[in-house]
Amino acid sequence: MFDQIYEKIKSYDNIVIVRHIGADPDALCCQTALRDSIKLTFPKKKVLATGTTSNRFNYLPKLDKFEELNDTLLIVVDTPDKKRVDFSWNIDVAYSIKIDHHPHMETFCDIEYIEEESSSASQIILELIFNTPLKINDDIANNIYTGIISDTNRFMFNSNSKVFGLISKLFNEYAIDTSNIYEGLYNRPINEVRIQGYISQNLKITENGFAYIRLTNDILNEFKVDVGSAGNMINNFYYMEGVYVWAIVSDDIKNNIYKANIRSRGPVINKIAEKYNGGGHKMASGARILEESQIEMLFNDLDNACKEYKDKMGVDLDED
Repeated sequence: MFDQIYEKIKSYDNIVIVRHIGADPDALCCQTALRDSIKLTFPKKKVLATGTTSNRFNYLPKLDKFEELNDTLLIVVDTPDKKRVDFSWNIDVAYSIKIDHHPHMETFCDIEYIEEESSSASQIILELIFNTPLKINDDIANNIYTGIISDTNRFMFNSNSKVFGLISKLFNEYAIDTSNIYEGLYNRPINEVRIQGYISQNLKITENGFAYIRLTNDILNEFKVDVGSAGNMINNFYYMEGVYVWAIVSDDIKNNIYKANIRSRGPVINKIAEKYNGGGHKMASGARILEESQIEMLFNDLDNACKEYKDKMGVDLDED
């Protein structure tokens, strides 16, 4: 299918690349890396990577200002369903392609390449480049590596021999500046460090092994952090003994929703997230809760998932 995708890229002069709302580094990196690779290969094409972002991603390549284009090839990356695409769908889209590593939720593009076993959407873009005439340089290579590192948390998750083989090829052929990449990804303002301490102190844990916290707008203002920064803490709590699912729900006043970040070490959570206007991976998902009353419903569903998992696995938390 990589050849099909390449031929479509080759045949269109106007290309717009988009990804999911609430972008993370993998989404932004694969989006801009694909843009830059296409522009490097076909300098005369108009290629835009568009969407909203956050100040905390200033270290990543910049996005483009949206422009009205005709006869456009739309490429959607890192997004399983149409409603979560950061795109208004009001331009002349002649053809569409989806490239994703999430479980299938909805078919909404003409070509859909979905590889759940991939560590990240950035990995798929790297494979696309390596398996077609698309070009790559040091900047693009560093961008792709950043996306892979972010989604795997330095290869802690979703890593296998395939991704390590691709990374080995990347390091052998291009100059990867790991120090600069890690500084961008992992440096944290002191306010984020402090709210991480607050979360640690106030996280509630049920007898079934579900940990959760609600960060109200007052708490976010007290620590002077935004909703994105707060939710980004979710991966810092992976190794909690006796905890199987954990969730951070933050007030998103700007969008009039409650943003949920959810992670798991066993129970499948993406189907639960889908009930609350979200989705994602089996062990890493998010949701955009529309009503405050649904927060408790989400917590109850996740707690029940932990109980079912514990009963199925014969886990006794008191012995952990």
